[in-house]
Amino acid sequence: MNNERIIRVKGRGEIQVRPDTTRISITLEGKYSKYNEALRKSTQDTEILKNMLAEFGVERSDVKTLRFEVHTEFELSKEKMFKKQFVGYKYEHMMKIEFLSDHDKLGKILYRLSNCSLDPEVKISYTIKDPEAAKNKLLAKAVNDAKEKAVILAQAADVRLKSIQSIDYSWKDINFEINAMNNIFMEDDCLMEDMLIDEDSYNLDIEPDDFNVFDVVTVVWEIE
Repeated sequence: MNNERIIRVKGRGEIQVRPDTTRISITLEGKYSKYNEALRKSTQDTEILKNMLAEFGVERSDVKTLRFEVHTEFELSKEKMFKKQFVGYKYEHMMKIEFLSDHDKLGKILYRLSNCSLDPEVKISYTIKDPEAAKNKLLAKAVNDAKEKAVILAQAADVRLKSIQSIDYSWKDINFEINAMNNIFMEDDCLMEDMLIDEDSYNLDIEPDDFNVFDVVTVVWEIE
């Protein structure tokens, strides 16, 4: 018989987070007949983009690659009984930049992107500058919640809590990102209706909502 005397309590932590950082995801793509041409053009287009963003104080090292690939493209050919026919190589390069939220800076960057020759696909989202601090606060609240519950249970059972035997944490990936706009520039001269055109900027009235995040820990105490 197991004579171990323990109490296992699950604690929940929940916090409200206010986004303070703007993230712009930019995807460049192009299709070419030769593989080395696709690579060369991807490099050239990326350089153009980095030089453009530098106009707004974005360091070249702050343009981070999220995904890069070159793959073959095929299409169905009627002349060949609808068999797949090779048409070229397509590159896709998805990057991101982040900066402390600034509507004026965001509007100017979007205006510049929409009036350049690259025809990028753009997504705007909001996140927080210090996710680790938020995660630590979340865990502290979860452990405190477990402790409060354990004290109540111990008092009700007329036992005394001793030392903590273990703390089990899921280590799940917490998403601190809110999507605001997806695929803004899919067509030439396509503008969102809520973008007011200025001489060299878009005036965007975007205020991301706070979002709630939670996590759970399981704490095991020895009891007398």
